[in-house]
Amino acid sequence: MKEFLEYALNAFELLKVDYGEIRIVEKEEESLLLKNGRLEAFVKSEDAGFGIRVFHNGGMGFAASNDFSRDKIFETVKKAKKLSEASSKYAPFGYKLQKEGAHKGEYKSKVEKDPFKISSEEKIKFMLEIDEVLKKAKYGVLRNIILNFFKERKHFASTEGHLIFQEIYHSGGGYSLYTFKDGLLQVRSYPESHGGNYLQGGFEVIDKEDWIKNADKVKEEADKLIESKPAPAGEFDLVIMPGQMILQIHESVGHATELDRVLGYEASYAGTSFATIDKLDNFKYASEIVNITADATYPGGLGTFGFDDEGTKAKKIYLIKNGILSGYLSSRDTAVHINRESSGAARASNWDRIPIVRMTNINLEPGDRYLEELISDIKDGFLIDVNKSWSIDEKRLNFQFACEIGYRIKDGKLTGEIVRDPLYYGITPEFWNACDGIGKEQKLYGLLNCGKGEPGQTMHVGHASPPARFRKIKFGSGSK
Repeated sequence: MKEFLEYALNAFELLKVDYGEIRIVEKEEESLLLKNGRLEAFVKSEDAGFGIRVFHNGGMGFAASNDFSRDKIFETVKKAKKLSEASSKYAPFGYKLQKEGAHKGEYKSKVEKDPFKISSEEKIKFMLEIDEVLKKAKYGVLRNIILNFFKERKHFASTEGHLIFQEIYHSGGGYSLYTFKDGLLQVRSYPESHGGNYLQGGFEVIDKEDWIKNADKVKEEADKLIESKPAPAGEFDLVIMPGQMILQIHESVGHATELDRVLGYEASYAGTSFATIDKLDNFKYASEIVNITADATYPGGLGTFGFDDEGTKAKKIYLIKNGILSGYLSSRDTAVHINRESSGAARASNWDRIPIVRMTNINLEPGDRYLEELISDIKDGFLIDVNKSWSIDEKRLNFQFACEIGYRIKDGKLTGEIVRDPLYYGITPEFWNACDGIGKEQKLYGLLNCGKGEPGQTMHVGHASPPARFRKIKFGSGSK
């Protein structure tokens, strides 16, 4: 790929652009779905192409192609420059890039078991073992087991002197068991809902989740949910487990602190944010024990890399520090508006998409409590886990989340009673200021389906969170 990078750099020089970059992306993906013991889908795909971004005369242009001929590379650079000249006439402000060092280097995922070298027969056998356990559920009607693997190789070069290579693997999946009785449908998932959990690495990340060992618990709880009562309505103290905390962090902090959204760039599609620039460094977003970071260096995360998609070196920053709004997810062209360094959050979903501000690994930092301590201080409340559905307004302010299961807490102890369809709702800063306890141990999760941008981009992002306790939260049930 080195010669193609050189073709583009020569074209930037010949066309005298102010700034130019080329990003070459090669992808390999594999997906398996087992439904009720039958292989429903087995898809393999490969893709490759390059994207050209140009900043010129205060405008910005982007063009892409999967034709790697020398003439096509020159033509694509020329098109990007033409688009930048056109955009400069209509942009309300001149596009500028925050200064960044010209980084050179490489980053590669640590992979113990390359999933693309494991036979399809071995993967299907593994899935069938889990299905054998799940199909013993008394009220079971549907069993979904999913495996997904991703490999991405990226080459990046720019007129500033960047020269970067990265090879990143994402692996994971999960299973869901649906039970049905008397018109009621329930679901239990492992290790997470909405397609499972995903981490950086190879098949070893699935081995470490102990899928088979946990299948019995999933089967038992799926049957119990059918015969359980709906969650009661009222205000309760909640211990929220990492399987739900990651969605709370994602929706009410991650998206709310994307600087392009704050600046209004995403208003027509993804919305804006209540966390406006005038609140930076002075707004009490959460209680003082809450610290939330954007950390692209966190081991094993889907938002972990060596460099973002415009060459900024991976870093860790605080979004919320001691409860105060302290930073934003940013790119070089957005960070300039707040006179800060880019947070290294410019990411593109593929070669034919422009880098925009995206989450990396947005993490709730550990606290000082064991889970038992979080529970012991609750007189009447619930421990809830695993997201079932979510809803939040366009400013990331008013939200409602539902979970798969709730466990009753009375007088500081779990009673053994479970409730179905628990949901809670509130206003983002009020909710986070109600946090008075955070666990010691984080669990890392990865999501494949974070959507944003026009044209749309679906991004892989990561979240690490401990369990956390919240006082007097509005609570209820999504069913009767």
